[in-house]
Amino acid sequence: MSVRVGVVGAGPWASLVHAPVLARSEHTELTGIWARRPEAAQELAAKHGVPAFDDVDALFDTCDAVAFAVPPDVQASLATRAAQAGKHLLLEKPIALTLADAEALCDAIDAAGVRSMVVLSNRYSSSARAFLEQASTFEALGGRGLFVSGALLGGMFATPWRLEKGALLDLGPHLIDLVDAALGPVVGVVASGDLLGWVGLQLTHESGVTSQLAMCATSAVEPGRTSVELYGRTGVLELTCDTGPEAFFTLAAELAHMVTSGEPHSLDARRGLHLQRIICDAEAQLLAR
Repeated sequence: MSVRVGVVGAGPWASLVHAPVLARSEHTELTGIWARRPEAAQELAAKHGVPAFDDVDALFDTCDAVAFAVPPDVQASLATRAAQAGKHLLLEKPIALTLADAEALCDAIDAAGVRSMVVLSNRYSSSARAFLEQASTFEALGGRGLFVSGALLGGMFATPWRLEKGALLDLGPHLIDLVDAALGPVVGVVASGDLLGWVGLQLTHESGVTSQLAMCATSAVEPGRTSVELYGRTGVLELTCDTGPEAFFTLAAELAHMVTSGEPHSLDARRGLHLQRIICDAEAQLLAR
């Protein structure tokens, strides 16, 4: 039995990933689209032969889960409404624009008793999962990660919230999540650089090892580069991230399993909140300079 999923949003990410994957996956049924721009919702809905909704609550009534592809401040408020309506959630990262809103969203999810997943897209790829499986038995001395792109120089992803917040809030969740999963929970961060330029983070992990991350979304690099390296006395483990359709169809299957089984997913909203706390700590350091 397929799980019914409605999509909130009709921008680039909804058009490229959410709507086509949820419509084509054997595990999900796309029930409709709602967006703040009705004409965009109608256009995307027509491509997939589903209705466009003028009322977001009417969309909620059609589905078991709601997939969000909207700016983080919009997501936090609408996802809270969806949770209160008893709908499971597929959330984008960051899960909210502010830490307070991220905490409030997680509390609302817990209070409603619904399940959630965050689209940390690299984590659904077979290559990243193989890397993390190897990392679980690799005695790492430390690690480093890189995420560089030109997304904020212009184009579909140069959106207002990204242009305001820079690489840390946009790229940071992906990179921090990978090293946190590979080296153990992050318990401390020291930040340097420029929010709208090059950002450097030194992370301390619960295990005592450290890692260094660098990220930038204003470098004319095409395509973007995302990689993680772990170093130990026995060698090095490397991951070059190249997330394709396979990862997103895995995501759809796991979303359906989460909804039908009621089992929590490891990449849930609380995972997103953990990452956002680290990012907000780093952002505060950069703004205080």
